[in-house]
Amino acid sequence: MHRLPHRLIGASLTVAALLGAAGCAGDGSDSATPAASGAGGWEFTDDLGSTVELDEVPRRVAGLNDVMASLWNYGIEPVATFGQTSAADDVAFDGRDLADLAIVGESYGQIDLEQLAAADPDVIVTSVYPTDSSGALDATQPLYGFESIEQQEQVARIAPVVAIAYRGSAADVIDRTVELAGSLGADADLVDSARADFDAAAAALTEAAASGVTVLPVYATASEGWWMGKAPDDPSLRLYQDLGVRFVDPGGDGYFWESVGWEDVTEYPSDVLLYSLRGGETPEQMSAQPTYGLLPAVEAGQVHPWKYVGMDHVAQAAYMTELAGWLAQARKVT
Repeated sequence: MHRLPHRLIGASLTVAALLGAAGCAGDGSDSATPAASGAGGWEFTDDLGSTVELDEVPRRVAGLNDVMASLWNYGIEPVATFGQTSAADDVAFDGRDLADLAIVGESYGQIDLEQLAAADPDVIVTSVYPTDSSGALDATQPLYGFESIEQQEQVARIAPVVAIAYRGSAADVIDRTVELAGSLGADADLVDSARADFDAAAAALTEAAASGVTVLPVYATASEGWWMGKAPDDPSLRLYQDLGVRFVDPGGDGYFWESVGWEDVTEYPSDVLLYSLRGGETPEQMSAQPTYGLLPAVEAGQVHPWKYVGMDHVAQAAYMTELAGWLAQARKVT
């Protein structure tokens, strides 16, 4: 997943909230305990060590777009979603019938609590990001998607909240998502089929990446220039890197992003350029910047979308297949 740079989500949010640093009821430990379902009941321990126990398996699940889209790919249809954008505008929900979905938030931290309560969820699921490249979680800060601890506590009064940590490789996050989906009743055959497609797409990406072309993922803004993604800090990018994709290292000491102004973007050439679809500048908009046209990837026409895709086999397989196709066709231009 790629998060928006913190200055771009809203001045009212703290940096820690932006980074998705965690906070929820529980012991606040970093350890994750496997989910378990008792006879006639349900239990899940999230990635902060907080355990939710219910008398029955939750049937009505709500939460952050990112996680809800992934659970839906395993057959768990959500009753309500919120996130950085409306689910109706989120590519993760492309092809879904949203008629029965309550969209209770359309920008980061803005959640209609009355609508969420009316959806009557049994459990609410979101994500949590580390505070830095070490992978550490901070239980004193709000979970991702909430603008404050106060808002998070209000949501938790509607239904228990659990969080999946988006850290390390997407492969590990997917395992946790599958574990949660399984506890909620996902069909095992559906999971196995999705995993097979994922494995095939991973193999195709490794083959395509063997050409050695370099890739740079960016979030572009007209006023501030580029925010360049750091592959080791983004679970999806780290997965692709582990599979052989050569990402440009933008350097810098910051977590997740390194930013430069438009006057300096030519210092970071790549064979392939990926541009974020989450609110950043499009190639047409970036072309207004004189330095954009000087980039080798742009001159070669090797510019493609960097899609946020969920931490699940289905979404990752689809994007890895696209990425493999682009890399297979790309030529070395740096």
